[in-house]
Amino acid sequence: MQLKKLTNMQIIALGFFLLVLLGAGLLMLPFATVRGEQTSFLTALFTSVSASCVTGLVMADTATHWTLFGQIVIIILIQIGGLGFITIATVFLSFARKNLGLKNRALMAESINAASIAGLRPLTKRILKGTLLFEGAGAVLLAIPFIRKFGFGKGVYYAVFHAVSAFCNAGFDLMGVEEKYISFENFSDDIIVNAVLMFLIVVGGIGFAVWEDVRIYRFRFKRYSLHSKIVLCVSLMLTFGGGLLFFLFEANGLFKGIPVWKGILRALFQSVTCRTAGFNTISLSRLSVPSVLLSCFLMLIGGSTGSTAGGIKTTTIAVAFLFLFSGLRARKRVAVFGRTLDESAVKKASGVICFNLSLIFISSVLITCLQNIPLTDVLFEVFSAMGTVGMTTGITRELLPLSQCIIMLLMFCGRVGSVTLASAFLERRAEAQISYPVEEIRIG
Repeated sequence: MQLKKLTNMQIIALGFFLLVLLGAGLLMLPFATVRGEQTSFLTALFTSVSASCVTGLVMADTATHWTLFGQIVIIILIQIGGLGFITIATVFLSFARKNLGLKNRALMAESINAASIAGLRPLTKRILKGTLLFEGAGAVLLAIPFIRKFGFGKGVYYAVFHAVSAFCNAGFDLMGVEEKYISFENFSDDIIVNAVLMFLIVVGGIGFAVWEDVRIYRFRFKRYSLHSKIVLCVSLMLTFGGGLLFFLFEANGLFKGIPVWKGILRALFQSVTCRTAGFNTISLSRLSVPSVLLSCFLMLIGGSTGSTAGGIKTTTIAVAFLFLFSGLRARKRVAVFGRTLDESAVKKASGVICFNLSLIFISSVLITCLQNIPLTDVLFEVFSAMGTVGMTTGITRELLPLSQCIIMLLMFCGRVGSVTLASAFLERRAEAQISYPVEEIRIG
């Protein structure tokens, strides 16, 4: 198959697939592990998929299983996976002053969900500069508590690693040096660590298009594009609404007997990290059933289009609910912020939601058939993989090889985009324009 004959979606899917294989190959090298032994192909592949798809689910603890080399491979995969390999390639071509052809511009626009192919070269440079700025600032702030706890050298390294992981919404951490798979539970009351991680997660998850509107129009919200308005409004509602619900659900559970401010901080962090980040400051295996269901809902939505985050995206869920409310009020068009939504957006949102929920349902059924694991734990794991979140109640290491493959497929679909991946296999270059007779059916 010649590269020129591939569609943009096929190139994006193929690029991520090759990135995953390269990462798995490097992680299988003996000096990538602390014991100096070759990691099994399935464990290396699972880790590579999780890092490239910025998820955070792991079969082996990142801090204690992998050497510095292995950890650097993981963080590079996270950075490339977060920004998108097409973005990285375009940045290098731009600095090399190579001319971007029309196909490459269209591919870049598809990769970052840009509205047009105009001005892509300066846009990619701004994306890179913005990424380095936010990750750098986050690393400097995280270095304060980390140096105090781990010493200067390790503290600085940990600050950089976790700043990149948080900004890319990856969820990989090195806190296993204290206790395996503990994530940030020992930092649940550290305001600096919580605030910096939440800020990086949110900024990385709102999308590059929103960055541009904020850069150009500052705080003049009315001047923002409809996309940015929806993203910001939905993100605020989900973050603070989710935090409030977590606090109420766990008031007599995980947060019982602790000061209110600590409960609020943990609830807010949980609400933010469920949006595809994957860190945790509370024991996820002790969450109440309502909190588990709320987590699944937030993980399904994820971040925003054209960001480092996964999920069905904030704009998708917004369009779906707007369409629902419009239908209930017997309106023919869907309107918001003084603008009418294009019919294609409604169709695409419906397709994304149906496709993702179908994959989640099928995967949950298959895993429960393969293994005797509580349904709530399976659902949590499947939603986490599909939303590229990386949180787990602890069953990841218990999964059988076939169950691991199912989770890997979900992570890959979640990052590349389930509809994008399906289109990569089904898309055709030419399609006959056939119009069939219209006939109504009864709905509801």
